[in-house]
Amino acid sequence: MLASALDGVRVVDLSRILAGPWCTQNLADLGAHVLKIERPVKGDDTRGWGPPFVTADSGETVAAYFLACNRGKHSVTLDFALSSEREWLLRQIQDADVLVENYKVGTLAKYGLDYAALAAINPRLIYLSVTGFGQTGPFAHKPGYDYIFQGMGGLMSYTGIADGEEGAGPLRTGVAVVDLMTGMYATSAVLAALVQRGRTGQGQHLDIALLDVAVAMNANQAANYLVSGESPERIGNTHPNLSPYEVFECADGFMILAIGNDTQFAAFCALMQTDWHLQPDFATNAGRLTHIKQLRPLLRQVLRQWHTRALGEALDANGISWGNINNLEQVFQHPQVQHRQMLQTVRHPELGELKLVRNPMVLAQANAADTDTDVIAPPVLGPAAVRA
Repeated sequence: MLASALDGVRVVDLSRILAGPWCTQNLADLGAHVLKIERPVKGDDTRGWGPPFVTADSGETVAAYFLACNRGKHSVTLDFALSSEREWLLRQIQDADVLVENYKVGTLAKYGLDYAALAAINPRLIYLSVTGFGQTGPFAHKPGYDYIFQGMGGLMSYTGIADGEEGAGPLRTGVAVVDLMTGMYATSAVLAALVQRGRTGQGQHLDIALLDVAVAMNANQAANYLVSGESPERIGNTHPNLSPYEVFECADGFMILAIGNDTQFAAFCALMQTDWHLQPDFATNAGRLTHIKQLRPLLRQVLRQWHTRALGEALDANGISWGNINNLEQVFQHPQVQHRQMLQTVRHPELGELKLVRNPMVLAQANAADTDTDVIAPPVLGPAAVRA
C-alpha cells in the first residue's frame, strides 16, 4: 500500500501557504513523518485565510484553507532567528531525509539554514527550495503568489471569453493551479531524489520555481505556439485542438460534450439524425476546427431540444464522452465519487470531526469505516519546540 511507502522518511517542513505544503502533504500521505515548523503565535499564514473556520476546544480558529494542505503533519513552533531555537531545529535536520522551504532566495542563508550549510552536517539531505522565480536569474529575488504566475506564465492569456464577446477578458482559474502543480512537480522531484540517493548516498538541492511550472503547464498550447508562431487567443470553453469539445446549453441546463475523434463525431451525428459527418467541412476534426463558427450554431440548435438526463443516457449508449457541470455539493453526492471514497472523515482531538478530500494516490481501504482512523488530521498550532 502506498500509504506506507515512505515509512521511516523524515521531513522537516519550513514551507508555508500552498505549493510547499501541498508537496509535504503528499509525502505525509505516502507515509513520511512530516514535522511542520511554524511561527510562534500565528503559524502558517493560511491558518488565518478564512472564513470559513473550524474552532478548536482551546478557542483557536483554523481556516479551511489550511486544512486542505496540511493533513498528516506534526506542528511545532519556533523562531529560528533565536540561536537556542535554531540549535533545536538543526538537530532535527541532522537526522532528516528531506527539508522543504519556500523562503525568498538568500533568507535562510542568514541563519545558516541554506543548503550548503546543512549539507555539511547532513550530506544525505534532500533540500527542496520552492520559490516564485527560482534560485537564479534576474527575477530570483522577487516574491510572488500563484495568481501572478498564472498571468506571467501565459495561462491567463488564453483563458477567458474571446474578445468581442460579452464578458471578454483574461481569467484566472478558480483554484491555485500553479501552486498545486508546483506541489506535484516538487513531490515527484523529492521521490526521484530519494531513489537517486539510494544509489549514490548523496543528497542534493532541488530548485522548483512557480514560473517554470506555469510555463510547463502550457503543454499543448505552448507546442501550438512553437510550431505555428501564433500565440493562442481566448476561446472561452472551447478546445484549441478538438471540436466539438465545449459546453452546450440543453433544455434544462448545461453539459460538456467532448468528442475526441471522427468516429465519435459520426456516432454523435447518427444520434442527432444529421449528416454533418458526411459534409466536407465537418468530416474531420481539422475541418470542424476550421469551420467551428458554422458548426457551433447547428450544434446549439439541436442540443437545446434535449434534456440533460436523456441526452446523457443517449450519449452513454453510443460511447460518446460527456459530463455535467457539478457544484461541490453535487460532486460529493456523485455515486462514483462516493464509491471511490474521495471524502474522508477524520477525528481530531481538539477540532472534532473533519471532512477532508482523499489523496487520489492513496486508495481508500475497501471496508473503511465511516471515520478513517489511519489518516492523521491537520494539526492545530503546535507547542514551542523543545530546547536543550
